[in-house]
Amino acid sequence: MKLLIVSGMSGSGKSVALNVLEDLGYYCLDNLPVSLLPAFSERVLLNHQSRVNKAAIGIDARNLTGDLDSFPKIISDLQEKGIECEIFFLTADEDTLLKRFSETRRRHPLTSESIPLADAIKREGVLLEPIAAKADLRIETSHTNVHQLRDLIVTRLEDAHPGTMSILFESFGFKNGVPSDADFVFDVRCLPNPHWQPALRPYSGRDEPVIEFLEAEPLVNQMSEQLCGFMNTWIPHFEADNRSYMTVAIGCTGGQHRSVYMAERLAAHFRRIRVNVQVRHRELS
Repeated sequence: MKLLIVSGMSGSGKSVALNVLEDLGYYCLDNLPVSLLPAFSERVLLNHQSRVNKAAIGIDARNLTGDLDSFPKIISDLQEKGIECEIFFLTADEDTLLKRFSETRRRHPLTSESIPLADAIKREGVLLEPIAAKADLRIETSHTNVHQLRDLIVTRLEDAHPGTMSILFESFGFKNGVPSDADFVFDVRCLPNPHWQPALRPYSGRDEPVIEFLEAEPLVNQMSEQLCGFMNTWIPHFEADNRSYMTVAIGCTGGQHRSVYMAERLAAHFRRIRVNVQVRHRELS
C-alpha cells in the first residue's frame, strides 16, 4: 500500500502532478485536510474490501495551521501501520510564481484585500514548511513547462524499483540559475568549452562530434573518474539513510555541451551497476 503526498507552492504544478498520477493508476484526491489523512487511509488503503493499493493526496496551505504542524506525526503513524508514504514537494522561485498568477489571472488562495500576492507567496512558504521538511523529492518547476513536468514525474515513478534509491543526473546552465531541488551540484565550467569551436557550436553534449572533442581532453576524463568515485562512495550512505530520491545537478555556462556530456556519462556509468537511474537536460528540454 502506497500513499503519495503532493504538496507545494500554489502555481508550481501540483494539479498537473495529480493528473499525471491519476493517469498512472493512483486514486487521487486534492485538497484533503491533513487531519483526515488517517481516516482516509483506513477507509481506502487499509480496508481489505478496497481495491485501491496506491493513492495520491494533494495538500496545500488552505489547511488549518495546526493541522499542518501535525503533519510529521500523522505520516509517522501511517508508516507504523504499514503504509509506504512518499512526499513530493513542488516549488518555483517567487518571480516565476508571480508571473504565472499574472498570466493566468488566477487568485492565490491566501490573498485578500489586506494581503497582496507577493506576501501571500511568502506566507504560504512558511505554512508549508512542515511538509517541505519531510519531502522525499523536491521538484523545482521554474524552468519546467507542463509537458516536462509530466515527463519528469512519469520517469521517476514508472522506472522505480522498490527498495532502491532513484538517481537523476540533470544538466543545466548557470546563466539560467542553479536548480534548487538538487542534492549535489557540480560545476564543470573549468573544462574545455566546445562552444568556442565554431563547428561544434550547433551540437549538444549528446552528439558524437562534441563527445569526441571532450573525450580527447585529459581534464574531462579525470573529472569524470573522480565524480564517479565520489558518488560510488557516498550514494550507499544516503541509501542506507532510507533516501528514496537523489538529484545530481551538473552545470556549465549554457547547459548545452559540457554539462550535458558529463550528465550522460555519469548516468551511463551508474546504469551499469544500478537500477533507477535517469538523466534530464534542463536547457535542452
